Amino acid sequence: MNILLLGYGKMGKIIGEIAESRGHSIAGKINIDNKEDLQKLDPKDVDVAIEFSQPEAAFENISWAINHGVPVVVGTTGWLDKKSEIEKMTLDKNGSFFYASNFSIGVNIFFKVNEFLSKLMNETTGYGVSIEEIHHTAKKDAPSGTAITLAEGIIKNLNSKNTWNLNGETPSSEESVEITSKRIDPAPGTHIIRYQSPIDDLEITHTAHSRQGFALGAVLVAEWIPEKKGVLSMDDFLSF
Repeated sequence: MNILLLGYGKMGKIIGEIAESRGHSIAGKINIDNKEDLQKLDPKDVDVAIEFSQPEAAFENISWAINHGVPVVVGTTGWLDKKSEIEKMTLDKNGSFFYASNFSIGVNIFFKVNEFLSKLMNETTGYGVSIEEIHHTAKKDAPSGTAITLAEGIIKNLNSKNTWNLNGETPSSEESVEITSKRIDPAPGTHIIRYQSPIDDLEITHTAHSRQGFALGAVLVAEWIPEKKGVLSMDDFLSF
């Protein structure tokens, strides 16, 4: 399979290495230094694109793939204000667009544990809930896409919450899930859900030890997506 890498930073390089180790070829490596080369590529030479670039480049990269009939697997976060446009474009073009805030199998299990726990906590009282996420200093967006997904899972199941709040940037309220974002090297990613009360605390934590899990997950999805159509997610891939 010929894989186009849209974004060739630390994650893109690891994805490329894993893809080649699994017998795939790299059709191109597009980053900020050669972004004009994207328009020179022949889409017929690309089976699937994997997009791990920067928030400011993601929309253009994804649009190129969809408009040229190339299935695209996206892990870039921080651009989701335009996600609805991409979803409409995908459906209009009968394309294949896959987005995940995190491709780690372990993290996606953690998402499900988080939702299950929030359902249980919805049946009790006296607990406040918060999220803490820690990433390396090169990560530009905050909160992480993973933290947002976790907050959305809590909001969906906890009747007392209807929004999230980052680092106290807006006035806090009883209805918001507080997210604290920290940038500390060399942390590849830690996410902690805390339920606190005067009586006790309850925590669940996911800690990534490297980027390998994220990268492998993206390659596995890229191997899966060529025969699929529409707007897809990890729930589709893992059949949760």
